[in-house]
Amino acid sequence: MKLTTVLLIPALAATLAAQPNGGGAPRLTSLKAVPVPTPPGLDRYVRDTRALVVLGKAFFWDMQAGSDGKTACASCHFHAGADHRLQNQLAAPAASSATIAPNQTLTPGDFPFRRLANPNDNRSPVLRDTRQIAGSAGGFHRNFFDIIPAVPYEQGADQPSAARFALNGVQTRQVTSRNTPSVINAVFNVRNFWDGSAKEVFTGATPFGDSDAAWNVLAWRDGHLVKEQIRLENSSLASQAVGPALNETEMSYLGRTWPKLAQKLLSLRPLGRQAVAADDSVLGPYADPSGLGLAASYQALIEAAFQPAYSQAPELLGANFALFWGLSIQAYEATLVSNDSRVDRFLEGNQQALSALEQQGFRTFQNGASQCTQCHQGAEFTAASYSNKNRRGFNPNDPRDLGFFRTAVSPLADDPGLNARDPFGNPLFNAANPNTTSGAFKSPGLRNVELTGPYFHDGGQATLEQVMDFYARQGDFPAGGNLGPGIGQIRLSPQDRTAIVAFMKALTDDRVRFQRAPFDHPALCIPTGHAEAAPGILAADTSDAQFVLSAIDRWAHIPAVGREGETVPLQTFDELLRGIGNDGSRAHHLTTACVP
Repeated sequence: MKLTTVLLIPALAATLAAQPNGGGAPRLTSLKAVPVPTPPGLDRYVRDTRALVVLGKAFFWDMQAGSDGKTACASCHFHAGADHRLQNQLAAPAASSATIAPNQTLTPGDFPFRRLANPNDNRSPVLRDTRQIAGSAGGFHRNFFDIIPAVPYEQGADQPSAARFALNGVQTRQVTSRNTPSVINAVFNVRNFWDGSAKEVFTGATPFGDSDAAWNVLAWRDGHLVKEQIRLENSSLASQAVGPALNETEMSYLGRTWPKLAQKLLSLRPLGRQAVAADDSVLGPYADPSGLGLAASYQALIEAAFQPAYSQAPELLGANFALFWGLSIQAYEATLVSNDSRVDRFLEGNQQALSALEQQGFRTFQNGASQCTQCHQGAEFTAASYSNKNRRGFNPNDPRDLGFFRTAVSPLADDPGLNARDPFGNPLFNAANPNTTSGAFKSPGLRNVELTGPYFHDGGQATLEQVMDFYARQGDFPAGGNLGPGIGQIRLSPQDRTAIVAFMKALTDDRVRFQRAPFDHPALCIPTGHAEAAPGILAADTSDAQFVLSAIDRWAHIPAVGREGETVPLQTFDELLRGIGNDGSRAHHLTTACVP
């Protein structure tokens, strides 16, 4: 049997690589064969792309960027590009009036969120339906007053939170209304965010592409400061990056502006209170000898990365900070490409890369009975990619061709998904049939998926096995046409599900698993729920008169990692739920306290 399997591998690999994934989808190859999208015309703004990556990595990991001086982009994207915290991670669906228990700690018994008497039959009696979202804890509900130069935290005041984020008058950190997707390989997505609101075109200040027609950039031309419009394609990561920085749920006090964020960060040492490894693959040469932060200033990093016309005058630094932020974080995230999984090696001809069970899963994943490749196509394993958009027969008016599908994860009324409007009043997608966008969400890529639980836009499944059960029963809420193409035709035996899970785990890149370059990073202190004076009674933070309505945070340490990575693998969400790895045999077990 073993000899037969080895002899079959080259034939299987050649067959899979030669075939489209179904429906005219992109040819399946190693991700190494797929070029990383780049914005045409970037050199108008950028003078040094390597310096741009340095700036972007510093911005992404710097806790000083949050209004509280403790919240970075990485606070929700620290773990394989995603978030696997357990406490104070629940929110109600965006369009729901449901309430949640503040500061709850998730347990294995909480999953799946919708529990059926028969997990193989979506018509069986419902034993539990919590109608909640496992999102990411962000910031407190506070109004912005002003920054204090050279001080990481900002002046502000607590505002009474909505009931879902407070208990007996003490407020918790707010939680996002969707699960956090990974930023790894997100550069291949035509649009970003679950609802696609981070548009392919970056216009310099907001996520919403051409809806924002303002002249968002200031330039020095012929001795004068002039306003300019910017329109960079292939830049949904820049569009995405500028969203959280001023978002009141995620990183900002309500009312903060880009010039104020610029004023604060320009007065601080980059990553000033965070350890940076001397052998960090990007930041190492800039690391301060003290071991904390960078020796270079943000102004120096900006001027090294951007053309003088946009950066080398005091007025430009504040006016163009959204441009600097978006393009540099995009450049950093574009380096986070995981293209060396065992599946990649198998498709490149390595005969020993996949086990017999993983090969079986690969075949089942590809065949019509599973329907997996309706949504997870090509080397990116998502139909939301540029490879899919550039294929012959792509229909720009069909959300499914852009990789957005109804998958019966939640009721259509809970979250409109792609069927929403942006703040400028424009629909997120101009569909020929608007009904096709209601409840449609971006199909995520599957690479490193074993490390990025919980799953789906609601975070309602804890394990890949639960995900496969969900698809085998053809979704949880199929009413009203809430099913993408093929989902109603899924036929998966228990053996099929086991094999597909084994295959999906083979999509993990060991560089991600062990945090090796380019997935190394500075240290981080992340909030992991709140202290309680008694069970169910939040302890108020009385140390600062500005914020007496806020609960005391609990903090967990994420150590700095250099280019060689860690000796232990990242913990999966299921392992965290069950306490596996808390002895130090897994990274990011969230049991080591820190003080931010």
